[in-house]
Amino acid sequence: MGPPRRKVLATAQETMTPPDELAETHLIVRAIKATGNNIYLIESADKQQMLVELPAKFRSTFWIKRGSYLVIDTKASDERDNKIGGEIINIVRDEKAWRKASFCPCILGGDSDSEEESRVGKMPSSDEESDA
Repeated sequence: MGPPRRKVLATAQETMTPPDELAETHLIVRAIKATGNNIYLIESADKQQMLVELPAKFRSTFWIKRGSYLVIDTKASDERDNKIGGEIINIVRDEKAWRKASFCPCILGGDSDSEEESRVGKMPSSDEESDA
């Protein structure tokens, strides 16, 4: 049996809005792949990869796809003696609201690199055609 509906709705509501600020040990990262047993391989803004664990409150409530954004807490890794580098504390579901937050890093977009990536697969502009 799954968790009660009120718990699922409370968890979903909690993840819709970004916090006012992030603690020093919290990072916004991108999920690369699920490795099994509620462990995910993630990539931070500085291209560092690590394994993180999905806590019980998110299990059977949310499914994390490749490329999803997550907020992790790296403080939990100090207490452990294994390969897990942190714990997922929030799942970014409304990216527009998170991008407006003052602490939002460039990993969610808004920098010049993301503009270049967003043009991949699109037709070149008329200015570029005349140069060629």
